[in-house]
Amino acid sequence: MKVLFITNLFPYSENQTSGIFITNRLKALKTFDTAFEAYGIISKDTLGVKILRGVLRRKGTVIRDSYCDINGIKYNYVSFNRNLLDIFFDKVFKRKNYSKYIEELASQIYKETEKEKFDIIHAHGMYNPPAGLVAKVLSEDLRISYVVTCHGSDINLAMPYAKELYNKVLEKANKVIFVSNALLNKARLYGYSGNNAVVIPNGIEPGIFKPLDKEKIKKELNLSKKVVGFVGGLKRVKRADKFPEIFENISSVYDIDFLVVGDGELKKEIESECKRRNLRVKFVGQVSQDRVAYYMNAMDVMMLPSRNEGFPTVVNEAQACGVPVVGSSNGGIPEAIGDGGIVVEEGENFERRFAEAVINLLENPIDANYLRKKALEYFWESIVEKEVNVYKEALSDFGV
Repeated sequence: MKVLFITNLFPYSENQTSGIFITNRLKALKTFDTAFEAYGIISKDTLGVKILRGVLRRKGTVIRDSYCDINGIKYNYVSFNRNLLDIFFDKVFKRKNYSKYIEELASQIYKETEKEKFDIIHAHGMYNPPAGLVAKVLSEDLRISYVVTCHGSDINLAMPYAKELYNKVLEKANKVIFVSNALLNKARLYGYSGNNAVVIPNGIEPGIFKPLDKEKIKKELNLSKKVVGFVGGLKRVKRADKFPEIFENISSVYDIDFLVVGDGELKKEIESECKRRNLRVKFVGQVSQDRVAYYMNAMDVMMLPSRNEGFPTVVNEAQACGVPVVGSSNGGIPEAIGDGGIVVEEGENFERRFAEAVINLLENPIDANYLRKKALEYFWESIVEKEVNVYKEALSDFGV
């Protein structure tokens, strides 16, 4: 079997961990009798967009290479130009008009792959630009079936503004993989039938995310006896704007240190507010996966109060390190946490109730060995085996 991967989630030279869950599944796929090639689809900003970004002081992603090789996994890049009119319609009218550049992207990939006899296309992501739509067009040109995986932002953020387009792509696919039941149910709310759906979450690397010497790491980081941490982007969707309030509520009961792993547009604001409130917070920025595991092992509890999530793999990574998690009730968070932590329902006084749940876990810890055993259900080989079975079923349905 030979699979053509198309994704808008991929690494590049300046950020080799971007789309790490795509790279990790491709590494695992090598252990199966399955060949593949991967294409990352890029939007390149025109001069007008670059000038606008400069005026607004917003940093864009610039990719100048034609491909990226990460530990033997090669991503070829194809691109389209995005102009000010595209930005205007997206931001002001929420109009997702992809037709003019989807054909361009599909044509580029077709020219490079038409002679390679792929059996199936697997698209990851339906979000700006939608890889699934490229796969739909390309499947018609190559006359092969396609599978789409939806990861979160595509359904939570973009589908409400492009229901007709999304439903055409999803209903036409041989199979649609959702990373959580919550995400599948959200797509159903927007008109998707779910007849070709399957739920398979992202996986974890158990050789990286594993228990280490917690007390030794705390000492190396000059942290106190109890540590509460967060791993992820410092942005509103993660509820990072409420971190200072949550931290202060916890600190009113516990003499505690906080550890924040990640970066984002709210970082300076959060740092300033935490300093103003005299909170002990260590910000370490964006780090490699092995360093994420190192910092996770310093935590007694990890928190994830996100306003929305697809399926947060970070929860299972923390549990694989023996760390319980307190999370919000949004998206796939409850599915990921299971009985390996506490889920806090949305509603009045959320930040106070969330802090109380963290304190509860600090006082009543969950056995680390149990957490590890639970998390190992998500190791990559097991996850990818399920996806390979989806390919076989899709090919059977397609008459191959």
